[in-house]
Amino acid sequence: MESMDDVLLEADDKMSKCLAFLHQEFTGLRTGKASPSLVENVMVPYYGAMTRLREIGGISTPEPRMIVINSYDPTALPAIEKAILGANLGVTPMNDGRVIRIVIPELSEERRKDLVKVAKRMSEEARVAVRNIRREANEQIKALQKNGKITEDERDHGLTQIQKDTDSSIAKIDATLASKEKEVMVV
Repeated sequence: MESMDDVLLEADDKMSKCLAFLHQEFTGLRTGKASPSLVENVMVPYYGAMTRLREIGGISTPEPRMIVINSYDPTALPAIEKAILGANLGVTPMNDGRVIRIVIPELSEERRKDLVKVAKRMSEEARVAVRNIRREANEQIKALQKNGKITEDERDHGLTQIQKDTDSSIAKIDATLASKEKEVMVV
């Protein structure tokens, strides 16, 4: 690293990416309503290459509890159906030869609690990633001070700033988790 500003900017950027990744992970968690994000990232074997579902078909939600997948290539429908079953989403696709329909069943109380546990695990992984970023940044700042590139006061200021960024990121992760918990538990 060249300077302390570079270290701080890189750490802040990585922490933002952790939060964005958590949001992406949460979109795949099923709530009681249909959402294209539930299936759009399912990988489908298509002409020998693993391809995202959203790239080989149109995904829509014509009803609150139904997802309809209209493949651009009708010969890919069986592969799409198999990939959705293999993705372990807790839904069963129905292939009528033209489109695939997925009816989202009502979640039981037990399933809702399981989904909350999964969300908590995902958010804990994000917190651990943020703490690892903090540790790396702290080591880089201490190395800069050791090499004489910054003063002790600058080092202390940098360490304080990294801690503030870490606290802010973890608070955002907790708020995202609380929001997702509330969304999942709504009947």
